[in-house]
Amino acid sequence: MAADLSGIRNFGICAHIDAGKTTVSERILYYTGKNYKMGEVHEGTATMDFLPEEQERGITIQSAATTCPWERSGRTYKLNLIDTPGHVDFTIEVERSLRVLDGAVAVFDGKEGVEAQSETVWRQADRYRVPRLCFINKMDKIGASFDFSFKTIKTRLGANGIAIQYPIGLGHEHKGIIDLIRQRAFLFEGEKGETVTETAIPADMVDTIKQWRHEMIEKVAELDDKLMEKYLAGEEPSIEEIVAALRKATIQRTAYPVLCGAALRNVGIQALLDAVVDFLPAPSEKPEVEGTHPRDKEQKMSRPHDPDAPFAALVFKVVADKHGDLTYMRIYSGRLGKGTRCVNPGNGKTELASRIFEMHAKDRIPLEEASAGNIVAVVGIKDSYTGDTICDADKPILLERMHFPEPVISMSIEPKTQADRQKLGDALLTIRREDPSFRSFYNEETGQTIISGMGELHLEIIKNKLTRDMKIGVEVGKPQVAYREAVGRKVEDVRGLFKKQTGGRGQFGDVTINLEPYTAAQAAADELDFTDNIAFENAIVGGSVPKEYIPSVEYGVRQTALAGVTAGFPLINIKVTLTDGKYHAVDSSQVAFEQAGRLALMEAVAKAQPILLEPIMKVVVTVPEDYFGAVTGDISSRRGMISEQEDRGVVKLVTCEVPLSEMFGYTTSLRSLTQGRGSNTMEFLEYRPMPRNLQDEVIKAQKA
Repeated sequence: MAADLSGIRNFGICAHIDAGKTTVSERILYYTGKNYKMGEVHEGTATMDFLPEEQERGITIQSAATTCPWERSGRTYKLNLIDTPGHVDFTIEVERSLRVLDGAVAVFDGKEGVEAQSETVWRQADRYRVPRLCFINKMDKIGASFDFSFKTIKTRLGANGIAIQYPIGLGHEHKGIIDLIRQRAFLFEGEKGETVTETAIPADMVDTIKQWRHEMIEKVAELDDKLMEKYLAGEEPSIEEIVAALRKATIQRTAYPVLCGAALRNVGIQALLDAVVDFLPAPSEKPEVEGTHPRDKEQKMSRPHDPDAPFAALVFKVVADKHGDLTYMRIYSGRLGKGTRCVNPGNGKTELASRIFEMHAKDRIPLEEASAGNIVAVVGIKDSYTGDTICDADKPILLERMHFPEPVISMSIEPKTQADRQKLGDALLTIRREDPSFRSFYNEETGQTIISGMGELHLEIIKNKLTRDMKIGVEVGKPQVAYREAVGRKVEDVRGLFKKQTGGRGQFGDVTINLEPYTAAQAAADELDFTDNIAFENAIVGGSVPKEYIPSVEYGVRQTALAGVTAGFPLINIKVTLTDGKYHAVDSSQVAFEQAGRLALMEAVAKAQPILLEPIMKVVVTVPEDYFGAVTGDISSRRGMISEQEDRGVVKLVTCEVPLSEMFGYTTSLRSLTQGRGSNTMEFLEYRPMPRNLQDEVIKAQKA
């Protein structure tokens, strides 16, 4: 019989930047008794924002995990909580957290409603099939509107939000919430909102609450056939029936309960914790975790959320530490004991879990053993990184990996001294282990080390980490856009001949290829591998190129594409078909065919109308009406296209698509244009072809 995991909740707090995620997390730690003092983001004392950069900037940069208890209906529940960043440059932190969580609390600003990054986070949660609660925060903010924010959940996210709470008062008058399910008012009193007083619904709100409750019951009845029968018969469902139907729908992601409060004024957090227990799933209520056999990707496998099943866990974060790297993992099945040997089925390496910790932000509590359903940090793991599976060596399984976004911005970085040079390589490798959205490589042609990331802030944080935390002196160049190369048309029968005679045995490889533009959707339909956005198909008939040389041709093609052909940027969205070739019984070799593949691709690209693609960013600008014309004019001058505009009280929300190359320093320009009153968010949208004249400039600059 499976162990009882019903008392565990693995959930995250995620939302747009400045919606109040970390403040919500701090209140949760206080009310669960995990902290005896409330930390504040604006004072730099938040427990979950413990990095110096986070405390200085007042933003979350890396996700922080903690475990805390919560008592509900006489039972103590174990809450594993992860606080995630809201800034788009650190979207990888949200991505990897959602991959291992069973549920999430999406926090929204009570005045702004659903914002740009809220939509990104929501889509990420959809991808990983994560059940959610919605918490409309900042009901104490001037201009806050529950009705407006609730409406944006439906209109902007297309989500079936069901309000189960309603605020008592707004702005400075906000002091509590009304539970629509139980029809009771709750006031949060005392210095820290620790005293929750239950009272009757205020007389002046009875009619409003009657209307909202009627809508809630109508929506809940739609989720359950029995409740619908009852509702149509004029009977009102019981509290237990409403909670049960909502819980089932939340876990199935057909409904999203909507709550409200004001974390900074300590209103509504205890009720939010009750809702986490009531509506978000325990590990055992999630489907079995799926994977494949390590040696046969076609063989599907799964593991139940059961401590008695074979051990399987997913690494979702690695943090470099002077006492040994901390490897965060979610245990899906089985048990992991201190000192246990296990295996990484992806690379075949044996790993040793020498020490196991339950994490509380930066503090750690040693454990002798951890079992299914828990999130822990382990010391001793050497060869496993984010997205890797760790499992029982005798019963291996390879769990589904995570999706990592491609970097969109690069800059050169140079060590100041020879001693710094020696340390820099190791430091960049360490950061790469911690952050899969970061890349670094050495450009042999220019002699420069290039680092790439998700935005200017991302690279600035990495530079500060190198100089302040790792004490390495570096000089950085100007940010550069991570362009991509592509082709505009199909070309056929392009020959690549590599022939070299040097006295003894020569080198001979001769291949003919077709090259064409290609997409991920086409690759999926044709069932072709599309690694690095490149498909390779062997269409050789009659053995004109021996089978043992085909992988060498593919390797030559792929390496050349990654290095770039036209301007040194990776070549993407192509399909290369090997159609013919010749070989020599003595002179042919793997190296010769690798070079032949390389030459054929370079020749084909030159004939296939090579084009440069540039990253296009989705930019959402919030601007007072007085400055609307100036801001939209500025966007147009940056080659931007306005896709949507919306009135939001006295401000306008302008959604536009702008090339990244035009957006460096935009925040400073916007502040100048709007006398400090405008703000913006930016996230990667897609790659698009550049205008020909600008392509020529970039290519010329690359070759200079």
